[in-house]
Amino acid sequence: MLETLGKPVFPLVSGREPLAPEGREYLLKEAEELYWNELAWEELTDEERVGGGPLTELVFPGFLAFVDALLPPPDDFPRSPSLTPRPEVVEEILCFLAERQVTATEELGRGADSQDLVWARAMTGHLIDLALYRLYGLSREEREVLEARG
Repeated sequence: MLETLGKPVFPLVSGREPLAPEGREYLLKEAEELYWNELAWEELTDEERVGGGPLTELVFPGFLAFVDALLPPPDDFPRSPSLTPRPEVVEEILCFLAERQVTATEELGRGADSQDLVWARAMTGHLIDLALYRLYGLSREEREVLEARG
């Protein structure tokens, strides 16, 4: 990202005291459940598959909304004072997604022959990108530059 954008990028920070381990674990479990539920629903319905493949944003709307809720809002977006940004949880969610990506890659490397697994791996890779864009607060234009470079 740094090289492509030609500028330093930093993850968003909350500026609040750290969340208790139980709270972090709870939020991470909620994200994992959203991931599995939305992935399973798409595998059952194929609702979001189009000519070029499935649209990640449409397959994982709840998951991405959850990630958005854990991050500070854009400057021009009102936010409830009762919601505390938790970007550190988004970092843990990204670790979960990376583990899923690695597991799928290993299964495919061992000869697993499943179109659903190939599809889930590709979707998870793009989901990682989308969560990173949010964590680093990238603009739409910056996102488009990164997507164009592949």
